[in-house]
Parts: sequence; C-alpha cells; structure tokens
Amino acid sequence: MIEHSSHVRHILSLSGGKDSTALAIYLRDRIPQLEYVFCDTGEELPETYEYLERVEAYLGKPIVRLNPDRPFSHYLNLYRGVLPDARTRWCTRMLKIKPFERFVGDDPAISYIAIRADEPHRKGYISTKPNITPRYPFIEDNITRVDVLRILEESGLGLPDYYRWRSRSGCYFCFFQQRSEWVGLLQHHPDLFEAAKRFEKFDPVTNVRFTWNSQESLEELSRPSRVAQILAEKNSRKTMTRRSASLLELVADDEEEVPGCLICHL
Repeated sequence: MIEHSSHVRHILSLSGGKDSTALAIYLRDRIPQLEYVFCDTGEELPETYEYLERVEAYLGKPIVRLNPDRPFSHYLNLYRGVLPDARTRWCTRMLKIKPFERFVGDDPAISYIAIRADEPHRKGYISTKPNITPRYPFIEDNITRVDVLRILEESGLGLPDYYRWRSRSGCYFCFFQQRSEWVGLLQHHPDLFEAAKRFEKFDPVTNVRFTWNSQESLEELSRPSRVAQILAEKNSRKTMTRRSASLLELVADDEEEVPGCLICHL
C-alpha cells in the first residue's frame, strides 16, 4: 500500500526502459500527483524517445525532460578525453544525477525507484541530499520481472523496440553494453555507431587508448570477422541457456540483463 502526503513531492524518473515504465503504470492511479521526469542526455537512442512519447500518452501527463547544463562533449573535454567507465561514471553524475537534483531542489520529495523484488542486490541511485527519500514499491509489493512484463503487456505499451537487440536503456554509446549489443548498434544505427567510434582516441606518444571497451576498440569490433564471431558466441550461449532453462525461466529471461547506470533505476 502506497501512502503519500500532499506536503511532499512524489517523483518518478523514467529511463525509457521496462522497469521504470512498469512502475509508472503501476503508480499512475495510486499517486495522482506523481511527477514524471526523464534525464535526457541528448545521446539516447531514437527508440527511447519514441517509446517515451507513447508512455506519456498512456499516462495522460507530461514527462518533464531534464537536460544537463552542458553536453557530453563538454565534459569529455573537461575530463581530458577519458571516456566514462563503470568505475568513474562521470557521465551519470554530470548528465543525469545533477539535472535530477537540480529539478528537485530543496523540496521534500520521495523518489520512486523501479528495483524489483527479485533483484535485492540492486539499490539504484540514492541521493545524498537529505530532502530526497527513496521508495521501492516493487520490493514492497513483491513485484518481480514476470510481473513487470505482464504489466507492460496488459497496458498495451509492451517493450521498447530496442529490446530486440539491446538489454537495457541508456545512451547509445553506453559502456555497459555487451559486445553483441555494440554489434546491434552497428546493425540498427550505423550512424550512431560511427559517432560513438569517433569518441575513441589513441595517444601515439603514451600508447594510451581511450576506448569504450578496454579489450578492443569499436574499429576492431566492427570488422566483419569479429562481428561474425561475436554473433556466433551469442547464439551459442542462448542455445545452451534454452536447453537448461525451464519454461518460466525462458519467459522471465528472454533477454540478458546487465548492470547499468544507477540513475536509470530511480
């Protein structure tokens, strides 16, 4: 049961992914005063923007777009060309967390976080600001991944189109992507793949490489022989998983899940 007060702002940050969308659907009639926001880095997939438009129509309420004060390229220069990674995550801090906290200001607010009951190891982004209190409705009400998929199906929204080749929301150049997802970007959005590739640098003096993946550059990954190898490995893993999984597990794990930016689970 969700309890709420008119003296506190109630805010749900949408990532353009399945869990936060399902939570928006779940809370729409429970908390009429809920504010919906989307931290728009300006580097999202076209499918994300299209999906958010459909979500907005379903909710019958605007989704406020929160933009960073400077574009990604500005901060990349500020960090001297060092691309963000899972350790630093400066992109999350500058392009998502700061715009969200600026939007909330000093108002007392509850931030509804779309972490499910079947992923207790994840907490999502929790603000250090004392006026922002996290709340986990899916954990409180024992909502699991199967339930999330059911909520999306019954709403008519379904999954975003990028789930055909990608396991999570986020910027098109997100460093959390698996190699097969980079191949998916290459196949579905070659222009964005090339844009991501242009961010990678090699210093011939120090031999230091600034690449999205520490093991190989996008130039190396996009070679036809390497693409074929990555896809073959993915298909082999999928075949092995399906042989050992029960029907329920196949429904629940139709696509792989990988870690992502904490803000995407606000």
